[in-house]
Amino acid sequence: MIDDEVAARLREICLALPETQEQPFGGHTAPSFRVRGKLFVMTSEDGRSMTFKAEPGVQEALVGSQPERFFVPPYVGAKGWVGAWLTAGHDWDELDELIRDSYRLVAPRRLAALLDG
Repeated sequence: MIDDEVAARLREICLALPETQEQPFGGHTAPSFRVRGKLFVMTSEDGRSMTFKAEPGVQEALVGSQPERFFVPPYVGAKGWVGAWLTAGHDWDELDELIRDSYRLVAPRRLAALLDG
């Protein structure tokens, strides 16, 4: 189960983004976040990690330089998603930026542009 403080922080970041909804993925109960039905952040059922979509090359850079904090997740890792250990004492400003980038990759252009305007 995800730590209450970590879950609250993730919700604060994700739900501040335009038209974001919290909706579990499939039959899971862990928090996941979507914009217009498209996933941009998923948390693991055990609450130890989250995954997010990234631009080409970001996964390799993060995992290669900080393997204690980032990993290639099963299933979606082959599509460029990145895993982040939520137990690794992350820099929340960095996670905020990575989550916003993930949002930009899946949100309609009009909504993504609101983050930069």
